Parts: sequence; structure tokens; C-alpha cells
Amino acid sequence: MRALVQRVSSGAVCVGTEQLGAIGKGLVILLGVTHADTAADVDFLAEKCVNLRIFADEAGKMNRSLADLGGAALIVSQFTLYADCSHGRRPGFAEAAPPEQAERLYDLFVDRVKRSGIGVATGRFGAEMQLEIHNDGPVTLLVESRK
Repeated sequence: MRALVQRVSSGAVCVGTEQLGAIGKGLVILLGVTHADTAADVDFLAEKCVNLRIFADEAGKMNRSLADLGGAALIVSQFTLYADCSHGRRPGFAEAAPPEQAERLYDLFVDRVKRSGIGVATGRFGAEMQLEIHNDGPVTLLVESRK
């Protein structure tokens, strides 16, 4: 499981003209799921994302987490995080989990983040979405549940 984590001053997700979710200061988490992922990967990655110390403390050092900040998370499914671009010019998506498995684990990830006390906004699984991301820093990290 992969999460592309972006520290943001704000973020929003829309389908067409309908805004599905928006957050202020917090994290935009683009979540990719692969075939071998399980609930254990969800637990590891959700805990890691909520507790990553990537927000500035009073001294300006990255020493505070989303949980410390009381910020929110915008979580969007992103199967393209498992794209293979090593051959040819068209990415291959064989490593991405099938939609049924990916949606189940995505929903579980959203639930785990919510249960840690974080406010959560989401996109719509499988939909064509437009994201508005105001990356703060910029700080963007790729976090994986396994190597």
C-alpha cells in the first residue's frame, strides 16, 4: 500500500461541479492499493500518516503530527500510484489491486484515520475527480507499508 502524503494549507475534491470534500490545514493523502495488501497494511499506513511529524513546532522544526495539530485529512483513492512506467510509453497498471479489493481497503483506511480522531474528507472511489491542493512547504512524501 502506498500513500502520497502532502502537507497542505487547504485541499478540496470535486466530481464535475459537485464538491465532495474540503479541508483546511492538514494532509492530502492519495492512496494506492496493490494485490498483496491486507488490513495489516491499512493499520500500519493509517497510523504512520496520522503520526508523521511533518508540521512545524514553535521553533519552526518539523516536529508535530497531524494528530498533534488537530488538522484534517483529505483521502483520495489513486490507483495510478502503482503504475509501471518502465516499458514503452503507456503506463501499465497490473500491480494495482482490482477495484473490489481496493475499495474495501480504501474504506478501511478512511475508517482507521477517522477512528484516530482526525477529521476526514474523501473523494468518490472510482470517479474522475478534480483536486485542488495547496501544498504547504512544499512537503510531499511517499509512504509505503512494505518495501
